[in-house]
Amino acid sequence: MKTLSTLAANVLLGLSILAGTLSTNAFAREYTEGKVTIDHPWSRPTPPGVPMGVGYMNITNDGDSDITLISAATARAENVSIHESTMKDGNMSMRPLKDGLAIPAGETVELKPHGYHLMLEKLKGPLKEGESIPLTVIFDGAETMEVELDVEPLDGGMKMEGQGMDHSGH
Repeated sequence: MKTLSTLAANVLLGLSILAGTLSTNAFAREYTEGKVTIDHPWSRPTPPGVPMGVGYMNITNDGDSDITLISAATARAENVSIHESTMKDGNMSMRPLKDGLAIPAGETVELKPHGYHLMLEKLKGPLKEGESIPLTVIFDGAETMEVELDVEPLDGGMKMEGQGMDHSGH
């Protein structure tokens, strides 16, 4: 009987891990145009009155030659620019990439927090969790792509309540 209980517990554990993996990946979108794939385009919600939003994604160039992300556009913002955040001497700084972002042949470039990202400037309204923001992504050397930024929770969907974490020593 103990073996049956152990087997049942292991099956339930496996199913819960699988369900967690499926639910996490069920919302990740992937777009492909020619040799370019954009995976998991997303953004964060913004409070009312905040004029800036962000855009993140993975861009894969499966082609034989380099391409450049030169711009993006959305009806939800007056302008979209490409930026890079860097840490130098303990200070985080951000600068626009006026010549675009190179995506080398055969490589993936990740737009993520504290790295490369899109700045959605002069938002026409707040970005709300759960909505999708249409975005046109423009390349030099590849076709223009239409994607949607999924506005994901600030906590990445991970709830910390009731987890028994003690931060009193920090």
